[in-house]
Amino acid sequence: MPFFIIAGAVNAAIAVAFGAFGAHALKDRLSEHYLAIWETAVQYQMFHALGLIIIGVLMSKSILGPITQLSWAGYLILAGIIIFSGSLYILSLSGIGILGAITPIGGVAFIAGWIMLIIAAVKFGK
Repeated sequence: MPFFIIAGAVNAAIAVAFGAFGAHALKDRLSEHYLAIWETAVQYQMFHALGLIIIGVLMSKSILGPITQLSWAGYLILAGIIIFSGSLYILSLSGIGILGAITPIGGVAFIAGWIMLIIAAVKFGK
């Protein structure tokens, strides 16, 4: 089952929906500051959704095969989407500032996921 392709496509669809929701429904309800935070969440979710799709393709087409580092990359990026973008969405809607302290954990997960992808490519892409 191409889990990461599906997870990426689901997250891309959510990012498009949330982007439209922010641009239309939240435009007049959130301050400029919180709307910018919402837009950052959407942007990072979309970029990383595409990363998940790439990881899924690399795994399913045996380009790099079912490599442990690719699985780690996918799961870390998925966790990053949930923690990073999720905390920013909630922060935008609630104004609870402490959520901003959680966001960097998602950023670290993103970075670790991309590093795992690099390791997989270097290790098995020869």
